[in-house]
Formats: sequence, structure tokens, C-alpha cells
Amino acid sequence: MIRPFPASRVFGIAGWSGSGKTTLMIKLIPVLVERGLKVATLKHAHHAFQVDLPGKDSYEHRRAGASEVIVSSSSRWVQIHENVDEGEPTLADLLGLLSPCDLLLIEGFRRERYPKLEVYRAEVGKPMLHPGDPHVLAMASAGPVADVKIPVIDLDDVTAIADFVCDHAQPLTAVLSALAGAGSEGSIH
Repeated sequence: MIRPFPASRVFGIAGWSGSGKTTLMIKLIPVLVERGLKVATLKHAHHAFQVDLPGKDSYEHRRAGASEVIVSSSSRWVQIHENVDEGEPTLADLLGLLSPCDLLLIEGFRRERYPKLEVYRAEVGKPMLHPGDPHVLAMASAGPVADVKIPVIDLDDVTAIADFVCDHAQPLTAVLSALAGAGSEGSIH
């Protein structure tokens, strides 16, 4: 079933490290694309990461001191920006860089104000996010979960999760307003 959005909408997948967020994203994206949606993703990393490798031109440009490098080909382009003096950008800053799409899926930024699904696994040994976050609208779990006052979707039922995402994604403008109302002084993960 195709559910096109009139404008960019935002929904997120949040949870503790090891809960299965990335695995779910990898299963969810093709289901949404099959529905005719142009999907973009934004992922938070808690550590320094590399998108280019030593010996590649982009890496060598950055190593030589370039604060920003754009690499382009007929297949794709990428922009690499070094956070030298600015610090980490906020979620709102990153949303401002978004190209037109039907749906932006955010992975991470678990404490920010945007609609999200919590991926929960008891064996990770961390507390549930949803009791303290009104922006967690549902939970995906591989097993039964007690004392949950939000919908719980089977983690393996990617179709039901895709339906929930499509039904509850919020317009980008609403998410930007919520983030601005948070008085955020920086990115909160």
C-alpha cells in the first residue's frame, strides 16, 4: 500500500546500544521504499567515525587541513564536514541539511523531541525509554513486555512497524518547532 506524504515527514527509531535499531532500520527501509516512499536516514554515532579511508583523496584533503570536502560522481556525492571549532551540530541543524524526501528515519538522538519507536530488548539490561519520554509512541520488542502503556509491536513484524511509522510520522516543520521549543543548547543523544 502506497502512503505518499505531501511534505517531508519525520519518525525515529530509538533505543540503547545493542537493542537492534540498525537491524530494524535495514529491514524497514526496503518495505517503505516498496510503498513508493523516498526515504532518507539520519544516524547519530557516539564516536568518531570514518566515511573515507586513508589513501583516498577525500581523506588526504581532510588530513591536509580542509574543513570541508565534497566528493562527487555520476552515482553519488558526499559532503564531509570537520567539526573543528563548532562542536557537534544539533538535530535541528542536521534536519536543515535534509534534501527533499517523503520520510526521514532518524536512528538515535533518543532524548530529542521527535516521534519515535523504542526498540527494546530486556537482555540489554537497560531501562525502557518510554516512561520518561512522551515522544516514544510505541515499542518494538522481540518478546512480551510487562507494564507498558504504549502499543507494543513484534520486532519481527516489519509490516506492522512500517504501518505505524507511516501513520505517526510528523511533518518536518512540526518536528523543527518542537526542537526549537525544547530550548536545546546542543545535541542531546
